[in-house]
Amino acid sequence: MAHFVRAAVEIGLSTEPANLVLELLRNIRADIARLDEKAATKAELRSQVADLRSELQSLRADVASDFIGVNAKMETLRNETSEQIAGLRRVVVEYHSAVLGHGVLISGLEARVRRMEQHVGLPGMGSE
Repeated sequence: MAHFVRAAVEIGLSTEPANLVLELLRNIRADIARLDEKAATKAELRSQVADLRSELQSLRADVASDFIGVNAKMETLRNETSEQIAGLRRVVVEYHSAVLGHGVLISGLEARVRRMEQHVGLPGMGSE
């Protein structure tokens, strides 16, 4: 039988071991092609990850910048509000000083108005 295989190889006939080698080579080439595709896919993914990281860094910088701007605006508003409250306190103190300067206490006026309403028989201011 070995003589027959040698004769067949010399004549150029394809034998089973040669077909097996060709099939293995085709399988290896297909595996290599799949690995190349996977490597290309991994390279694309790495590129996309790098792009996303750079975009994330850019967004972080934008948020930090916006945060600083908002903090500055809040500080300005806080100062303005504090100034307005201080002004309101001054006005209230001046008003109370003027009222007390005239010898009239608001609480005393309210008590007198209530007594007059009761005396005349009018409903109270809060019962309307």
